[in-house]
This record gives sequence, structure tokens and C-alpha cells, in this order.
Amino acid sequence: MATVDSTHKLGNPVYPVMFAIGVCHLFNDSLQAVIPAMFPVLAKEIGLTFTQLGLISFVLNIVASLLQPVVGFISDKKPMPYALPIGMTSSFIGMLGLAFAPEYWIILVSVIFLGFGSAVFHPEGSRVSYMAAGSKRGLSQSIYQVGGNSGQALAPLISAFILVPFGQRGAALFLVVAAVGIFILSKISAWYKKQLEEEKLSKTKKVLLSSLPSLTKKQVVIALTLLMVIIFARSFYVTNMTNFYIFHLMENYGFTIQKGQLFIFIFLALGAVGTFFGGPMADRMGRKNVILLSVAVPIPLSLILPYVPIWVVVILLTLIGFFIMLSFSVTVVYAQELVPSKIGTMAGLTVGLAFGMGAIGAVVIGILMDHLGVYTTMIIVSVLPIIGLVALALPKDRKIALQG
Repeated sequence: MATVDSTHKLGNPVYPVMFAIGVCHLFNDSLQAVIPAMFPVLAKEIGLTFTQLGLISFVLNIVASLLQPVVGFISDKKPMPYALPIGMTSSFIGMLGLAFAPEYWIILVSVIFLGFGSAVFHPEGSRVSYMAAGSKRGLSQSIYQVGGNSGQALAPLISAFILVPFGQRGAALFLVVAAVGIFILSKISAWYKKQLEEEKLSKTKKVLLSSLPSLTKKQVVIALTLLMVIIFARSFYVTNMTNFYIFHLMENYGFTIQKGQLFIFIFLALGAVGTFFGGPMADRMGRKNVILLSVAVPIPLSLILPYVPIWVVVILLTLIGFFIMLSFSVTVVYAQELVPSKIGTMAGLTVGLAFGMGAIGAVVIGILMDHLGVYTTMIIVSVLPIIGLVALALPKDRKIALQG
């Protein structure tokens, strides 16, 4: 098998666009992060049950998860450059409603707008990341996804330093974030449109060079199913840590909301770091190897997490956060290479499934905590990463530079 110049085949990376779409992903997901950040405040001030809090997360994530593959499928057939600022405008409306909602049902309507904005942003943002990647597909997807995970990591800080002091109205500060995002995405959309016009004029279409061997349709379906199971286990576990682990810290370690949120921030911040390193590592050592590393390392750590003293909790949160998110961008690229003709659909399916599993997980965990208690629920959730070992059955890939 001859070595080929992947840079020549794939083109040069467009770094300004890669970083700009990553920053907008940070903006988008920081808006989403306001929702779980409000949970301790809503539970304390309004007296919402864990089940009601879970339903808020369910509405947000189920809208995003159901619509993302639809948006991706439509844009695969007819790209929509200006869908990006339109999606961020929907998030702006949702945040406006969330900040000033006087009743529970208005909060639910507001998160529908936020969910729709996220559903539009993610597959189209991933497409822009791919178009700008050139020969650095893993790096580009990591920059894009680390932007989103960094936005999610801000949730505990948003809660501790904005929502606890200022209450629900503090969410209005994020209208500025949404407005800046609309402006930047308008510029990115202009570049996106220009790229499409150049492809049309040259009558060529960029083809995704896959790192996977030739697979039958049945093998592709099986591989995608395994990938979905891995995403299920990861998303369910991360949802627990993001939305509900704070209550474990408050109940079993006597933490205040602010102190507990700082521990959640450690988990999410290291998750963002893991997301960044996952893509470049996959470019060097293969997608499957990174996915296996990501699912195997957290298993023993998560199993002992509910039982350890607080000083060990810090160490475990750091390691679990880093490794469990190492495969976040890699699973997206792996799915795209399984079905290289459906870039947007695969991005929407994988990231959308992550939202969907998070939605279901939030409701299930909320119900478990209401009926079984916080501590018992943490023990049950600690076994979830074991499911990820189905990654052993994924088809083995190879570095793109060896394709020929």
C-alpha cells in the first residue's frame, strides 16, 4: 500500500474559520449550559422536584437530538449557509424567555427555542469544521468540539458566580453572548456560501477520504450501532455528572452550591481538554484505539467514585473527565468515515444522539433520585461506563496518510 500525500488530496486547513466556528460552538453550548446551571437555584428557590428538573433537561435535549439528524440530512442534499445565524437567533429568543419566565411552562417553551437553535447549529457547524479542515480533520473536529465542551464546562461557574448571586434574571447576561455569536456566524456563513459557489464553478465536490477499510452495508450498520451504544453510555454518565452530581456533593460531603459547582467544573474542564487531544491523537494512532482508551480507563475510576473521600474525588473527577471525553470528536469523525457521503447526517446523528441520551438520562436519573435517593442513584450510574466496552468490536481503522 503506497503512502500518499493527504495534504494534497484534502487541501490546506483554513485556520481562521476552524477557530471561529470553535468559538461559536463555545457560545452555543454556554447558552445551553445555563439550563443545568440553574438547577440548584430552581430547586432551592422554586422548590422543583428532581423529576421536574429532569423534564427541563429532557425538553431541551430531545428537541436538539430529534432535529439534528433531520437538519444534517436536509443540508447534505441542499447546504444552508445562513442556517447558522438563524439557529443562534432562535437561541437568543430562548434565552430571553428563560431569563424572564414567571412560570414553569414558559421555561419549558424557552428551552424548546434553545434546543432548536442547538439542533441547527451542530450539524452545520460540524460541516463548516470539515470544509475548513483540509488535511487536519481530527484537529479541526477537536477544535470545534472543544469549543462546545468548554461552553458546557462553564455551567458550574455560571451557576456559582452569576445565577446564585443574581438569580434567574442573571441569565439575561447571556443575550450578549448570543448577539456576538449571530454576528460571527453571519461572517462564517458568507465564507461557507463562497466555498459552495467555488465548488459549483469548478464542478468538483470534496470527497471524504476514509481511514476505514471497505465495509459491506451490514458491517456499516453494525459499526454505527456499536458507536451509538458507546455514545449512549458516555452521554448518560456525563449528564448525571453535569446535572445531578452537585446534589451528591451537597448531601454526602456538606458542600455549598458554589463549592460543589467548582468540583463539577473540574470534571467538565478536563473533559474539554480531553476532547481537544482526542482528535490529534486519533490522527496519529487511529480512531478505534482512542475510542477504546476513552471507554476503558474510566471504568474502574467511576466504579469507586461514590465511595472515596473528598480529596480522592478531585483526582478521579480529573481523570474520568479527561478520558471519557477523549472520544467525543473522534466518534463524530468515525461515523462520518463510515458513511462518507452523509457528512451532515452523521454529525447530526452522533451529536444528536448524545443530546437525546442526555435527555433520557436526565429524566431517568431524576426519577431514581426522587425514589431511591441521591447516593443509591450515584452507585447505579457508576456502572454505566462498562457498556462502552462494545468498542472492542468496532472495525479497525488506519491513518489516512497510509491510504492509497
